[in-house]
Amino acid sequence: MTGIAEAPGDAAFRTEIRDWLETQLSGDFAGLRGSGGPGREHEQLAERAAWERRLGEAGWIGIGWPDARYGRALSLAQQVIFHEEYARAAAPGRLGHIGEQLLAPTLLAHGSEEQKQRFLPGVGSGEVFWCQGYSEPDAGSDLANVGTRAVLDGDRWVVTGQKIWTSLAHVSDWCFVIARTELGSKRHAGLSFLLLPMDQPGITVRPIVQLTGTSEFNEVFFDGAVAAAGDVVGEAGNGWRVAMSLLGFERGVSTLGQQIGFARELETITERARVNGAADDPVLADRIVSAWVDLQVMRHTALRTLGADAARDAPWAANVSKLLWANWHRRLGELAMAVEGPAAAVTSGLPYELTDEQRLFLFSRADTIYGGSNEVQRNVLAERHLGLPRDRA
Repeated sequence: MTGIAEAPGDAAFRTEIRDWLETQLSGDFAGLRGSGGPGREHEQLAERAAWERRLGEAGWIGIGWPDARYGRALSLAQQVIFHEEYARAAAPGRLGHIGEQLLAPTLLAHGSEEQKQRFLPGVGSGEVFWCQGYSEPDAGSDLANVGTRAVLDGDRWVVTGQKIWTSLAHVSDWCFVIARTELGSKRHAGLSFLLLPMDQPGITVRPIVQLTGTSEFNEVFFDGAVAAAGDVVGEAGNGWRVAMSLLGFERGVSTLGQQIGFARELETITERARVNGAADDPVLADRIVSAWVDLQVMRHTALRTLGADAARDAPWAANVSKLLWANWHRRLGELAMAVEGPAAAVTSGLPYELTDEQRLFLFSRADTIYGGSNEVQRNVLAERHLGLPRDRA
């Protein structure tokens, strides 16, 4: 595995997780293979929730959490192996990844001991799901423009405002919310990172229908919703630091599993091009080869930066990673349509039944927007890492 050294026991570990997945996905959960991916998040929610609990029972949640009291503190190589094998097995899209990959590492880095003991076990058992309350109608890529307010009233924070593009809010038990807690504060100052239960008066969740016809994300309205006074991570007013720390975890080892999924999509498109003759077109053949080459570059870049001390040796890694995979995946969706030719414009059934290729194309249009748009990633690289003048806009 280029960039990350495997230990002698890692081959056995790969066999262990591969055999476990094969056993589980050939038994009670056989119908979950390939379900719940991008554009298909609505599929088999109850069954996928049961799958999360099975993962928790077997100890496959929190494998990378560094505190062995809560997770398994496995090596980086073993974490990569898990995510690669999970993707190769076509295991279902995760319902608990926001809690496991984002909230938990943030609590381990910035939370109090009481918060860790209270919240991490539910995430690790696959029984408690989280969503992320960051973006707002006027604070998407410009997250520092957050307008959601929280006022401390005795032993609770009272929260008022709106979040948008909140993935899986409709199935989540809790939400971590960036809110403005200091009156008159602006931009990065005066923000706090709050933990709110979703099942309470004052919270309304409304689905947003995507181009694929499904609703993976939502609008969330807070109208006097409450969080306990102690459910602020880090110090009140220091939420920006916590929020940015969390975004660093978002580009973690799970990206290697994501790339295995990308490779499977590319293989499917390549085979389709062979079958329907599109591969005989030299322009399309060149695009297919270029996609394969770029995927290898993406993988080796990820391995190199994961093996480094990112904060010291590769502070730009998160921004470059987002630019690489988002643009590659969007181009892959376009390639899928080109391989299909004119038939790509016709749905396979009424009222809006999409093929896998059409779903890939439509969903991947958003890849270069969500999680930090191309423009924001390039501005961060230019200003913070190359020292270029700030954008006057």
